[in-house]
Amino acid sequence: MKDSHNRVIDYIRISITDRCNLRCRYCMPEDIPSISHDEIMRFESILRICRLAGSLGIRKFKVTGGEPLVRKGCLPFLKELKALPDTEQVTLTTNGVLLKDCLPTLKEIGIDGVNVSLDTLNPDTFFRITRRPDFSQVIDSILSCQAAGIRTKVNTVLLQGVNDGEFFDLVHLARDYPLDVRFIEIMPIGCGRQYRGYNKDSLLPLLVSKYPDYEYSNETRGNGPAVYITIPGFQGYIGFIDAIHGKFCHQCNRVRLTSDGLLKPCLYYNSGTNLKELIRNQADDEQLLSAIKNAIYHKPTEHQFFHTALEGPEELRKMSQIGG
Repeated sequence: MKDSHNRVIDYIRISITDRCNLRCRYCMPEDIPSISHDEIMRFESILRICRLAGSLGIRKFKVTGGEPLVRKGCLPFLKELKALPDTEQVTLTTNGVLLKDCLPTLKEIGIDGVNVSLDTLNPDTFFRITRRPDFSQVIDSILSCQAAGIRTKVNTVLLQGVNDGEFFDLVHLARDYPLDVRFIEIMPIGCGRQYRGYNKDSLLPLLVSKYPDYEYSNETRGNGPAVYITIPGFQGYIGFIDAIHGKFCHQCNRVRLTSDGLLKPCLYYNSGTNLKELIRNQADDEQLLSAIKNAIYHKPTEHQFFHTALEGPEELRKMSQIGG
């Protein structure tokens, strides 16, 4: 389906929980309240929405959280999502703590890819960022995931004065293993506003100084806006995602479904369509389909981080409450 700006929307990010077993400082404070279980979307409702979205041309699904693997029933849900008639791709974003034990089932399901968030290769820094001592589980999960033949990406947020000295250590994961490492510019949402990060323009010159024979890749390596480069001798790719300084709204292909049932056409705005309420009010498929189509068609032109909002108020919820 196309929105009013003629962008093809074929991808939805689905948060199935706002809960997480880590407490990363730029994402989730220790004292953040969780949504009550009664307010979380039931899996059968999410699958119904995805089936209808598939009929509109949304074929690619990313399952996120919070941490999706902490929700009971996540793996059976992924299997059912993968089996929907219009589904072309199902991928998972996770912090990796619980991932290793799930790999046999994910392999059996035919998961199309797993993104693991990891900002450091130093256990002490990991504890400093996440406030949890689970580094060994995460790195073990990443290495086991790629060894299992599942397409693996590592998502990294570099923060000034926190983990920026580890840039090349993280880059070298893609040298030593067949996985992609993506450096993501921190979003000024919730606790993220308290930190200063890096974008491609500040990181690429560092990479070029050590690896001047890099090349940009034209290969499609996912559904998002990452810019990838290849380096001779590396098994994987290095990616950069600059949501702010490399604004890519003109080619945005996604919408988001929060764990409490809000269909958000744009991460920035404090707005969306409450699909959970429609379902609880006994909306039939035609009514639900109409609501989804309307939300997609009126997707805002662009986000307005650091500018005056033109199409509505700014989102004030934390990232974990919206969905990663």
